[in-house]
Amino acid sequence: MCGGFTCSKNSLLALNILYVIVAFILFGVAAAANAASIVTSLSLVSGIIVCGVFLLIISIVGLIGASKHHQVLLFFYMIVLFIIFIIQFSVACACLAMNEQQQQTFARKGWEFSNNSTKRDAQKFFGCCGFEKYSKNMTDNMNHPSCVDIKNKNDQFCCGDPATADDATCCRGENSTACSCETCAEPIQESMVKGLNLVGGIGLFFSFTEIIGFLIAKQYRHQVDPRANIQSLLR
Repeated sequence: MCGGFTCSKNSLLALNILYVIVAFILFGVAAAANAASIVTSLSLVSGIIVCGVFLLIISIVGLIGASKHHQVLLFFYMIVLFIIFIIQFSVACACLAMNEQQQQTFARKGWEFSNNSTKRDAQKFFGCCGFEKYSKNMTDNMNHPSCVDIKNKNDQFCCGDPATADDATCCRGENSTACSCETCAEPIQESMVKGLNLVGGIGLFFSFTEIIGFLIAKQYRHQVDPRANIQSLLR
């Protein structure tokens, strides 16, 4: 960090302009990751979006405080920026540290709490049918929208000709062999993992710049404006 008043001021201004850009990147990427997984509404991703919004607000406060050397705004800026760092760092680490079992749980819960319209969108988007294969211990495979109009990755209908397909048995029964589509569990989880890794990596990287902003603001707040000293001498 630079030691002069002007250098600290310009560094803080430049850093807050960067924060504005980072804020748009954070909640833009997080929103895209959330939309890509379709059925998973993850609180972790939502946490990154919230951090992005607050970072945008506090960066504006930082720009005003740095340009005017406003002691109260700079103090408020330092406190909030440090809190954002803690939240963003924690959420980013949680995104990156999620194991496979936790990923499966999130994906399954997202599917279970989704309505049929969302499930239908997921099936069409991924070219899949139902969440998991039939199991006597699980009834979710029976609780999904019709797949007669769904096409798989090879552009084939899951249940054959939609005009003659039997929706009651296709992809729903224990002995069903008519379904040519895979289940949705794997593609949804893969999409979710990519989103979590992207959001977590970006959030973790930029969280360290917030510590730099905190230190520069602390240094700048305790520095004396040389122009104020000159004006006092002239008086």
